[in-house]
Amino acid sequence: MIIPLTILMVILAYLAGSLSSAVVVARFYKLPAPRQHGSKNPGAANILRLGGTKPAVFVLLCDLAKGIIPVWCSYFLGLEPFILGLVAVAACIGHIFPIFFEFKGGKGVATALGAMLPIGLDLTGILLASWLVALVVTGYSSLAAIFASFLAPVLTYFIKPDYTSAVSMLCLLILIRHQPNIARLWRGEEPKVWKKIAKKK
Repeated sequence: MIIPLTILMVILAYLAGSLSSAVVVARFYKLPAPRQHGSKNPGAANILRLGGTKPAVFVLLCDLAKGIIPVWCSYFLGLEPFILGLVAVAACIGHIFPIFFEFKGGKGVATALGAMLPIGLDLTGILLASWLVALVVTGYSSLAAIFASFLAPVLTYFIKPDYTSAVSMLCLLILIRHQPNIARLWRGEEPKVWKKIAKKK
């Protein structure tokens, strides 16, 4: 019973992740296509650059939900922590390689954060606060995500140790996805969120 249920939840999580909210919201608000403009990343940070706060918040909430819903459902179905990690990773892979949008997706940060929410509000709150502080201090959304990805497994080990492997899988995926950003940060070529917004205004 566990194996078929696991396969089902992994598939559903991937399909949920494949719903690219940035693309849909950009079309609704008649904004430039996020995969062709700005940072060319279909995520909340790029929508913030292209369209401002309101559509960006909407994208952020939708991306969070793509991680929250499948993992929370799996949790209430009684699946063990390692399986929850697989479901969470599947949701993020769907966001990164969406079957409905030519397999061209975003970084998966918000979806990963949403997937961590069922583990505990305390852990998610600390990670979100850490991400926001890093974003405000540095101005780089990518650097904030990288910082949170390194911090998450450590915090999980102390707060919810049973979920350390699940969170580690998620963070490894996020770090791999941010390799181009890491290279640009190293070269000093990564654009700051606030600078892009100022130019737009």
